[in-house]
Amino acid sequence: MNVNHLGIVVKSIEEGIEYWGKVFGYKPMTEVVLNTRQKVKVVFLTKENSLTVKLIEPSDESSPVNMFAKRGGGLHHLCFKCNNVDSEIERLKSHGVRVLTKPQPGEAFENEKIAFAFTRQGVNIEIIDTDKRAKKLLNF
Repeated sequence: MNVNHLGIVVKSIEEGIEYWGKVFGYKPMTEVVLNTRQKVKVVFLTKENSLTVKLIEPSDESSPVNMFAKRGGGLHHLCFKCNNVDSEIERLKSHGVRVLTKPQPGEAFENEKIAFAFTRQGVNIEIIDTDKRAKKLLNF
């Protein structure tokens, strides 16, 4: 597995895009995508020779990241890309990693499978096995 992107919770996607652009030189790679399963809006940002950043904004009060965003947000997860989400989740479970969400379609990934897990060190991780991104901008 390799690190694919960092997930950052923000209060506002628009403000997050502006901030990450001004301060760190990142540009949007995708349009904003509404993830109805996880009740968030996400956008992928890119910068040459750097990790991709996914900004995450709660889409309503019942979003799992709503309280985190209200407290100012911050690092939410590391995403790892693997060869197969289903088998990787089973492998991680055998090493004591706690599965938070079983493999399910990820709307930001053109409905390819994603899963979330939690490590012993307190790190929230997302697992994917695709390079697809929903609503990719034309220059990518």
